[in-house]
Amino acid sequence: MTERQGAKLKNQTGWFAAGREVVRAIGVLSDGAFRLYMHLCLTADRTTGRLQACHADLAKALRRSRRSVVTYLEELSALNVCAIRSAVNQHAVGEIEICDAFWPYERMTAKTTSEESNYTEQVRRLFQARRCVESSFSPVDQKVAVDFFRRRVGLDQIETAILLGCARKYVAMLNGKTSGRINSLSYFQAVVDEVGKLQMPAHYTEYLRQRVARFEEQWLRQNGSPFDNHA
Repeated sequence: MTERQGAKLKNQTGWFAAGREVVRAIGVLSDGAFRLYMHLCLTADRTTGRLQACHADLAKALRRSRRSVVTYLEELSALNVCAIRSAVNQHAVGEIEICDAFWPYERMTAKTTSEESNYTEQVRRLFQARRCVESSFSPVDQKVAVDFFRRRVGLDQIETAILLGCARKYVAMLNGKTSGRINSLSYFQAVVDEVGKLQMPAHYTEYLRQRVARFEEQWLRQNGSPFDNHA
């Protein structure tokens, strides 16, 4: 929707273009599914209409049960509002893409796809792969990823840094030293530089991957969704 002449946004970032696509969604979706659709619109990558999410995070954001979220997602998929690529299990991260008829932005086309955008997409996947990360990969995160690309930081170095940063975060959370999750790629900037200087061997990345998986399982057992028992 366009602003009236002279109208000014209170917040210049985080807004969403709610136009004909949103009106179309209002006409076909139930209240719960529409609420989820709007949450997805506000958190999806503006260039692709995609985001990664798991049932627990969506349940927490909507203050609904996982069962309700699954029902809403099934409705979004059945009505071709979203294409959903499910995760391997309920705790893992899956990918959701808002379909063209319900997404108001122009998507990144093949013409604009480049080595830089492919690199950025891989960084996004590495960044959002862990449950201690809570981020929609904002434009600020994209700028950090582009900076890594222009500095010629290898994806293996970024993966090792993210695993190392997540391992440290899980240890802090499990010990009760912090409760907040990671919400920005910039959290890992110093760790990326640290890994580059240390030149860690390849087998250390696999060790970190296994260690982070164990920490993550332990943290999930201790921090179940508070909405699991509510319809």
